[in-house]
Amino acid sequence: MNRNCLKYIYFTAMLLGVLASCKITKTYKRPDVATDGLYRDGHSTDTATLASMPWQSLFADTVLKSLIQEGLNNNLDLKTAVQKILEAQASLQQSKAAYFPSLSGNVSAQRSKQSQAGLNFPPGININTLTTTYQAGLSTSWEADVWGKLSSTKRAALATFLQSDAAKRAVQTQLIADIANNYFSLLALDKQLEITQQTLKNRIKDIETMKDLKQGAVVNGAAVVQSEANRYAAEVSIPDIKRSIRETENALDILLSRPPGPVNRGTLDSQKLVSELQTGIPAQLLTNRPDVQQSEYTFRAAFENTNLARSYFYPSFTITASGGLSTLSLKDFFNKSIFYNAAVGLTQPIFNQGINKARLRTAQAQQQEALNSFQQTLLVAGQEVSNALYAHQTAVEKQDARSKQIQALQKSVDYTQELLRYSSATNYTDVLTSEQNLLAAQLSGVSDRLQELQAIVNLYRALGGGWR
Repeated sequence: MNRNCLKYIYFTAMLLGVLASCKITKTYKRPDVATDGLYRDGHSTDTATLASMPWQSLFADTVLKSLIQEGLNNNLDLKTAVQKILEAQASLQQSKAAYFPSLSGNVSAQRSKQSQAGLNFPPGININTLTTTYQAGLSTSWEADVWGKLSSTKRAALATFLQSDAAKRAVQTQLIADIANNYFSLLALDKQLEITQQTLKNRIKDIETMKDLKQGAVVNGAAVVQSEANRYAAEVSIPDIKRSIRETENALDILLSRPPGPVNRGTLDSQKLVSELQTGIPAQLLTNRPDVQQSEYTFRAAFENTNLARSYFYPSFTITASGGLSTLSLKDFFNKSIFYNAAVGLTQPIFNQGINKARLRTAQAQQQEALNSFQQTLLVAGQEVSNALYAHQTAVEKQDARSKQIQALQKSVDYTQELLRYSSATNYTDVLTSEQNLLAAQLSGVSDRLQELQAIVNLYRALGGGWR
């Protein structure tokens, strides 16, 4: 290696060192976001949380567990989310490969003929104007990551990859909650159908009782007609409940990615979920909620894209080289036919119609948008935790009062039916009112229990449970 070549390499290394010392990109740091008070009434300092519990431990119903597992295996939205991860992974690998020089090879044969008159040689000189050139070579190019352009691109791709993974986990937690909520809705509808059908049987018996009482001149014909109307009032609600059951089954089948059909299930009365609702502290949402993580990774990618936009204002440093064999005759292809060249380039943008400025302003605006979205996602997460906690609290409070209401209304029905038999101070309207109120309370009691179960599921998802 001659002295000039050594000087060239030394100068290039020194130049790269000087340029690399001028750092223009910023290092990412999680933005300061307020988490205090996100749970509204929650002031716990205990870090124990439902989110750390595997979903298999949250549910005791083996049928529900099998449905959730089927959904995790087959749900099309979840499969799409996995494909998004593979896309992001390919982009990440591509950004890593940008650190290495490109290398390409070429082989060519070129035949050309020139005009003898156009060469303007003196008369009498014969020159071969028909030539064939054979060439084979390699060329390479490498851009030094002086200003962090390639590093920012790689970090942005990494953030996008992590974002896609968090998105997949967010789909999973939502899927588990949707399957459980639809399953509990189905059990509640089954219970309401059971209550309504039993009520219908009782009211059919009431009609026969009213007819007997009319024969005994205890009631008149109006009571018989009212008892028949009361029977039909219960009967007409059954098709609507059955329709709701069918639609809920179909919705559950979609979550399981299977054609509409019946769904195997247990009973509402047999359901048992955790009794102690541990929420942890609000700051844990940053690490437990996949959608919050997804939103932060979106901001992180936007942050790195802003770094990338800044790097376009500075010169790019590239090294290119090519070499190979070139000859006019195939027989001399490997004989003194070597050629090569190398070049070092430093390209500084001077005027490009404001593209770089527009790129930077766009990236900065997108970064601020991503930050706003991140903060909004965190606020929504706190809202969902607060709503689920209060929904559970009110459901428990209602169930105690509701059970007493149902007991009182059951006694009211029994008493008015007995009084109707033996006292003229009572008419069938009193019985009718008591029976209607009892049915409404029983159906509402089922809804209270459903609210309690779904509140636990929603709290589990709101805290970030279901993806571990």
